[in-house]
Formats: sequence, C-alpha cells, structure tokens
Amino acid sequence: MIPTRRTLMVTAVVLGTLASLTACGGGSGSSGSSSPAGGTYTFWDPYPQFDASSDWGKRVTACGTAAGVKLKRTTYDTTDLGNKALLAAQQGNAPDVMLVDNPVVSTLVEAGILNKTGDLGLDTSSIQKNIIGAGAIDNASYGVPIGANTLALYYNKKILSAAGVDPASVKDWGSLTAALKKVKAAGKKGITFSAINTEEGSFQFLPWFWGAGGDLTKLDSAKGVAALALWRQWVDAGYAPKDVLQNTQTTSWQEFTTGDYAFSENGTWQLGNADKAGFPYGVINIPAQDGGSAPVPTGGEFVTVPVQQDSSRYDVSKKIVTCLTSDSSLLATDTTLMYVAPTSAVQAEQVKKNPELKPWVTAVAAARGRTSGGLGTKYPTISQPLWTAVQAALSGSKSPQEALNTAQSSAQKG
Repeated sequence: MIPTRRTLMVTAVVLGTLASLTACGGGSGSSGSSSPAGGTYTFWDPYPQFDASSDWGKRVTACGTAAGVKLKRTTYDTTDLGNKALLAAQQGNAPDVMLVDNPVVSTLVEAGILNKTGDLGLDTSSIQKNIIGAGAIDNASYGVPIGANTLALYYNKKILSAAGVDPASVKDWGSLTAALKKVKAAGKKGITFSAINTEEGSFQFLPWFWGAGGDLTKLDSAKGVAALALWRQWVDAGYAPKDVLQNTQTTSWQEFTTGDYAFSENGTWQLGNADKAGFPYGVINIPAQDGGSAPVPTGGEFVTVPVQQDSSRYDVSKKIVTCLTSDSSLLATDTTLMYVAPTSAVQAEQVKKNPELKPWVTAVAAARGRTSGGLGTKYPTISQPLWTAVQAALSGSKSPQEALNTAQSSAQKG
C-alpha cells in the first residue's frame, strides 16, 4: 500500500538540515503554483539554468505528453527546493513529481513526504547499488536516480610533461605528492581544490578521508587525521594555494583553467568546460592512500514521488518517472547534464559515444552516498564539523588532530 500522509513537523532544524546539504550547482529559481488541476501535473527540479527550450526542458514536457497530461515545471535552487517541498507538503500541495539532490532524500523521508519506489511499482533493479543507496533508507529506496556525478583529478598534460611526470605513475598519495614536488620545482603550481566552509568543502575532502579508510562516525581517528595532514602538507609546502580555504568548486576550476596548475580536483560537470580550456588535459581517479581508486561521494539527483492526498494520481506520476529514467531517456538526459548514467547498460553507451567518460564511470563505480551506511539525516551534523576542521587545520589555527578532535566532539553533540 502507498503510505498515508502523517503529520509534518517543519521546523527550523529541518530547514537548517536542508540548507547544509547544498550540492554542486545553484542559481535562482522561478516561482509558480504547485497545485495540480485536472489534466495538469506538477514537476519541480533544481535546474533553473535549463529553460523550457533546453533539451532538459523539452524532455520534461515530452514525458508529460507521453503520460497523457500537461506537465507544469517549476525550478528552484537546490536548497530552496528542499525547503519549499517541506512547506508544500505541510500545506497539502506537494508537487506530483520532484527531482531532488540525493542527500536531501533522507530528510524528506524522515518528514514523511516521499513514497517508496517499491510501493509505486517502480523497477530499480538495474541501477548500481551504490548509486541507488544514496536514496535508500532501511533498505527501501525512495526515488530513482537520474544520473550521478562525482569527483576525479583533471590534469594539464603540458605541465606534467614539462615536469617529467607520467600521469600513469600517480597511483597513491606518495606518488601524487612526489608529482606535485616536481611540478613546483619546474616553476608551476601543483593542485587546486575547494576547502570552503560549506558542503562543497566536505564533498571535496571526502575522497581523501575515505581513501585513508576514514569513518564519518569517528572523525578523529588516525585515518581521518592522515587525510587532513595530507592537505595541510600540500598547503604548507606550496603545492596547493592558500586560497583553497575560500575556493568553491567553480573558483577552483577557474584557477585550473589559467593553465598554471598541474591538477584540479573537480567534477564530471566540468567536462564541457575542460574542452574549452585551451590546453590538453586528462583525467585520473583520485588515488587512495595506499593505492587504488579512493571512494568518492556521489552527487546527482533522484526523481521522487511525494505523498499525495489523492493516491489515484500515482499511476500518472509513475509513468512520468519511468519516462524520465528509462534507458532511452537516460542517455540523452545524462549527456545534457554531463552525468554518468546509473545503469551499466547506459554507461557503456555513454563511453562508446564519449571515451572521455571512461574514468568517470570507474569513479562512480567506487562512489559512496554521503548519507548511506545508516547516516541519513545525521550526515549534516557530521559534515559541518568536518568542513570546520578542514578550515582550522589548513589555516594553521589547529593541528589536524586537534581540529578533528573538536569536530568529533561537535558531531557527537549534534
């Protein structure tokens, strides 16, 4: 059975939780009524950068037509969308279908807003477990991922060649640090990334934290300290700029495109911009401390069906979700969004069409959901102390151990 609506307690705490879960992207949203009427169904997404004439906008419209209804689309900034969803559900006018950033799913589930995909009869069996896991709570999924993005290392081929560095030699932290040392000796800059005091800072630190074997419930372990010490070492040695403390993923990317940096930690979404950078580049997976690919956090959104007072609407909503997430739609959609598809079949098609996506498919296969492993809505109370610790250590106000001791204490109180 589809669960009935339960009383929603939309508090400042819940809204604060959503505010701390901003993902990669942003923009100002458009407003509009969310109440469906007659043959009109409502659809919300966090892509204000794509208007009705875009490939994405046309796909949403077409899926409404295929379901036999008019689909009214409203766009919001990622954080604003989550907050609006909570308020709309409280008022009894939630949208019929909603695309939300994956860490937000657990918060909306806790508020009783989303239906289980199993109750709706949606098939998620072909989706990679680590990707669907970002939207699962207690082994039940509450949405269908439209795709995934994640992090890897872009590199400037000219700089590495001039410094005598073979990118294939970068297999662990030691070999990466050795490469950065050679690059600096050759008169160039090493690596740029985002260590800003927002979710973007945690998002970028997680591959190194997890790559050392770190556990988000034990921030101050020796493994977590090793990861933070690595970043501190890079900043102190001049391999990474001090402005990583203020860098967003966008400004970090802009530094890389100056052509002065050997490496940039950044996401799948920069592939189109990389082709316009004006210099030859390559991509490698972020290495784990002792070798192999480090686990990286999954970014990307889930198509969800909010709880409705009129459960007869779910049949059409299911058709819309299926249309957006079918293999035939995923290839075009994920090409537009620069996402890696959530199924191996479509991933293979993507790589065949664009071989540059191969390292990203590998990275996504090793990726983890930030809220998975039972963390759910606990993640924000861990992430904020974590990014605060990164700031303290890289600024030199605390040692990596002291910074993570404080973070662990704060996370336990949260």
